[in-house]
Amino acid sequence: QEVKIFRALILGELERGQSQFQALCFVTRLHRNEIIPSESMAKLRQKNPRTVRQAEEVRGLEHLSMDVAVNFSKGAQLSSHIHNVCAEAREAIYTREEDVKFWLEKGVDGSMFEVLPRGSDVPELQRCRLCPDRWRPCVCSYSLSIEWYPCMLKYCKSRDAGGKVSSYKCGIRSCQKGYTFDYYVPQKQLCLWDEET
Repeated sequence: QEVKIFRALILGELERGQSQFQALCFVTRLHRNEIIPSESMAKLRQKNPRTVRQAEEVRGLEHLSMDVAVNFSKGAQLSSHIHNVCAEAREAIYTREEDVKFWLEKGVDGSMFEVLPRGSDVPELQRCRLCPDRWRPCVCSYSLSIEWYPCMLKYCKSRDAGGKVSSYKCGIRSCQKGYTFDYYVPQKQLCLWDEET
């Protein structure tokens, strides 16, 4: 179904009434050519597998408004991985309306999606970092960075005895990318990291 899943586990602040950890899942559409095919990765051997890698290319920050909730029990038809990856985040699985439209066109059952309140619909809905009341609903913001992932294949050139140049797959190009997700929470208590310091 062309699905990309991000899972975040955030340690709770017990002295502020939070549980041990909070899990979030962000589900978005995976575009073609965004990551290299797994078949290609399986064929390419990695030299020095224990080396700590640095990304060769830093891709820009992507800011995503996650305005739809995904029902965990029905999510398996979108991706079989949701059941395993998002098990701790049953009540906190988010996606975007534009991705939902794409999946609906592919025949996914729309009953697993629930549109969340937005600032344009609810004028008093504030960003959590500006909200003074810990029990009020607000728009939370969570940022994460993927420090290293295989984003493209590398091609090398070789010459045969006749001088003809040909190219062949010879490695993986790595990228780094940051994401910021904005999403609705029913109370600021679920978003205590997003505070002005």
